[in-house]
Amino acid sequence: MARKQGSHSDITGPKLRKAARRLIAQHGFAAVSMRQIAAEVGVQAGALYNYTPDKQSLLFDLMREHMDELLTAWDVEEKGGSALERLERFTRFHIRFNLPRADEVFIAYMELRNLSPENFAEIEKLRRQYEAGLEDILRAGEAEDVFAFTDLRIATMALIAMLTGLNTWYRENGRLSVAEIETIYWDLVRKSVAV
Repeated sequence: MARKQGSHSDITGPKLRKAARRLIAQHGFAAVSMRQIAAEVGVQAGALYNYTPDKQSLLFDLMREHMDELLTAWDVEEKGGSALERLERFTRFHIRFNLPRADEVFIAYMELRNLSPENFAEIEKLRRQYEAGLEDILRAGEAEDVFAFTDLRIATMALIAMLTGLNTWYRENGRLSVAEIETIYWDLVRKSVAV
């Protein structure tokens, strides 16, 4: 079948990723077919293969895109100051960046099991790069005698899990503003590693 009139790669490609993100977050990777994604986009299933070689590549590309955006945004954040100031900036950054990306965050954490080993290794490398930023802050806080924890890696993973868990219950029209949530979470994060 010929390309649908009005279908263009600069329009269909982003529509494909948006539809795939929403469907995978809603139903899970294993339950979503390329045919479902194509129907959502408004093209024939075969047309999707002009934009991605297969469903595994699509999942990998969604995860890599999210991690690339996260790392790029974190790279431009201010990194100076005391460990306590840096930890507060990390906490607030993580919340601000991830809250509007609930589908991306869900996929990035819950669909790792569906990546091929080589794709998993690449995403894991990007995740470790982000986690290393928090580890550096915690290590500096320990050296400054303001943070205490038994195990650096566990403390890092626990803090990221707590911050990322916000996406499971947060609702845009809830009783608290994002600024209020940031302040509450900052208090929780600070107290969890305070000396």
